[in-house]
Amino acid sequence: MLEYSFKPRFNDTDALGHINNASIATWFEDGRRPIFEFFIPDLDPKKWNLIIARLEIDYLAQGSYQKTTTVRTQVEKIGTSSFVLAQEAIQDGTVIARGKAFLVSFDYGSQKSSPIRDSIRLRLQEHLITGAE
Repeated sequence: MLEYSFKPRFNDTDALGHINNASIATWFEDGRRPIFEFFIPDLDPKKWNLIIARLEIDYLAQGSYQKTTTVRTQVEKIGTSSFVLAQEAIQDGTVIARGKAFLVSFDYGSQKSSPIRDSIRLRLQEHLITGAE
C-alpha cells in the first residue's frame, strides 16, 4: 500500500466550508504519483505512456480544511495492458472518500494500448490488495 499525508489547502474547500468534491480527484491523482513513476521514473510528459480510462469516486463523509488527510493507494487488478487502483482519503480515522482509477499503458505514437512491461508488473504486484488479481 502506498500512502501520503497532507493538510488540505484553503482552496480545497467550497462555499459551504468543507472539501470540494473536485479536490478529492486531485488528491487521488497525487496518490497515484508513485505508480506513475513506475512507468515514467522522471515524470517527463514527453515520455508519458499512461492514460486514465475511468475514475470512480464515492463521497462517504464531509472533509474539513486543515485536518490531516491520508490518501491510500493499492492495486486492485492487473491486466495485460491495464490496471485498477483502489484509493481512499481518510481524515481523523474516517474514510471520507473511496475511489477507483482504471489506467491503461498507452502508446501515443500508435494511439493504442500496449502491454505492461514485466518489470513494471512486478512493481505493481508489490502493492496488490491481498487476494486480488
